[in-house]
Amino acid sequence: MIEVKNIEKSYSGKVVVNIPELTVTAGEAVGLVGNNGAGKTTLFRMILDLIRPSKGKVYSKGLNVAQSEDWKEYTGSHLDEGFLIDYLTTEEYFKFIGDLHGLTDGDITERLLPFMDLFNDEILNQRKYIRDFSKGNQKKIGIAAAVLSNPELLILDEPFANLDPSSQIRLKNLLRNLREHKRMTMLISSHDLSHVIEVCERIMILEKGQLVQDMQTNENTLRELETYFTV
Repeated sequence: MIEVKNIEKSYSGKVVVNIPELTVTAGEAVGLVGNNGAGKTTLFRMILDLIRPSKGKVYSKGLNVAQSEDWKEYTGSHLDEGFLIDYLTTEEYFKFIGDLHGLTDGDITERLLPFMDLFNDEILNQRKYIRDFSKGNQKKIGIAAAVLSNPELLILDEPFANLDPSSQIRLKNLLRNLREHKRMTMLISSHDLSHVIEVCERIMILEKGQLVQDMQTNENTLRELETYFTV
């Protein structure tokens, strides 16, 4: 699904990401963990062709993301509030996303049903603009919009950030359901080690722009990660 080959990103001569090789297979859920400044968001932005690598290439289903836009049809993503259109209401924004993918109003309503618990009666029918929602509720709107098209590939940067404990658990269960029943390929970065382990079967540690560990999750993974980040 995703292939990264010899990518490097530098700013003012400083290398912030340097990954010789990375492959994510279709249907795989991969968690990316690392401290602030490790390069997680930069990597995601290169995969989504929001920024270009200084060197190397990123491929999505064999397509060079810098030379084709066909991969956008099967890719859903939410990295930050910059992905939202903040002067729209929630309903207007979902309608906009739905129109991009040829969805009817009925399709949109049906595809939002799994999000109702997560929305917790705080998202729809609020009669206010997206910019006036809390950071946590903006995150919920962005994630729902990313999933609306039933993408083959879903990329989320810090999806649990700014969410209260109940919402974190609901989101974790929703993502697990998408992985198990829709076989959606996922790339998820998170500082919440326990949640990302429960969602993803594979965990990669990024440190100073380099992948330093790549592991399959098991009953010892959380302890191993906690040890890594506290030593």
